[in-house]
Amino acid sequence: MTDIISVIAPINMAVIKYWGKRDEKLIIPLNDSVSGTLDPKVMCAKTSVCARPVFEEDELWLNGKKESFTSERLQNCLKKIRELANEQKSVDEEFLKFKVHICSENNFPTAAGLASSAAGYACLVTALAKLYKVKTDISALARIGSGSACRSVYGGFVRWYAGSNPDGSDSIAKPVVDSSHWPDMRVLVLVIADTKKHTSSTKGMKTTVETSELMKHRIQVSVPSRIEKICEAIVKKDFPTFAELTMKDSNEFHAVCLSAFPPCIYLTNTSLKIIEMVHYYNNICGSIKVAYTFDAGPNACLYLLEEEVPKILSVIKYFFPFSSENFIKGLKAPPIKEFPIESHIYKSAAEKDLINYIIYTKVGEGPIVLKDGPHLLNEHGKPLS
Repeated sequence: MTDIISVIAPINMAVIKYWGKRDEKLIIPLNDSVSGTLDPKVMCAKTSVCARPVFEEDELWLNGKKESFTSERLQNCLKKIRELANEQKSVDEEFLKFKVHICSENNFPTAAGLASSAAGYACLVTALAKLYKVKTDISALARIGSGSACRSVYGGFVRWYAGSNPDGSDSIAKPVVDSSHWPDMRVLVLVIADTKKHTSSTKGMKTTVETSELMKHRIQVSVPSRIEKICEAIVKKDFPTFAELTMKDSNEFHAVCLSAFPPCIYLTNTSLKIIEMVHYYNNICGSIKVAYTFDAGPNACLYLLEEEVPKILSVIKYFFPFSSENFIKGLKAPPIKEFPIESHIYKSAAEKDLINYIIYTKVGEGPIVLKDGPHLLNEHGKPLS
């Protein structure tokens, strides 16, 4: 009986955004992007895979629900891995004929702008590559499933190169620095909505590329200038430069989305209040201490150094009051340190229940193969109840 392979893989939060493809089928981006991989022990996708001669068809379960196996991207990933296994003779021909069962779940909201597909496909291709014993660039395989998934196959800060080859062979991800490089980097994910977003990233990208007049400037001017600077800032651990570039890119990304026709609107009023709060905090501090970034969704990701966490939590609590002890999830949060709020104008703007909860995490490592850990599939290749 063949093994069940289980893997956990992290989400990543881009600081220079990927938005738009030059090849829809191969998922080749129009521009390079950079992201931080978040600790998989806090936020992750978990996937189990196995192949058996008794399976009658390929099957998929996602978050406990059986899903169709007809997804072209899913089938492309499996097909490519089987082709590589055949070329490398990594498994025998009989094994290649076995059907596959896949079971995956996320411990964070799916399709809510929190890079769930990135974690999911990074997890899937890592598990399948292990199952079929293939040796290849996992980032290239993950890209076939979900573009940003290629960045989740590495820890630390990661750059995804757009490349120039028509076949996408040079559109791969490479680490900028590993997870140990900037040990005091922390992340706060402010979850505003954990429901499925109205406009998917795939649809939003296509609409933006086809209709936005600002997109060309972003691809040709803004990103090429910004991406080299932010990689240098990451290597040098220059937080103010890193933070400024991160916020500017997030702002421009959403401006480009808004310039599409019809506009792709991902930010909410609460998202805008968070942006206002961060600038207020940095202004009071006299220098940039916290950076916000928003993917294609309303939820905020704040990058900051560990020493700032107690103070910014105080500010968040002031603007977005909360009392629950379970409001902050993930890493053990430090005691909140009171921070002076100088303007009464902001006090009147404080509202309860605008933020559902906060996830406190850090930059972490890439996918982890669970050798002795729990599986999602039982010995018969069915999901555990």
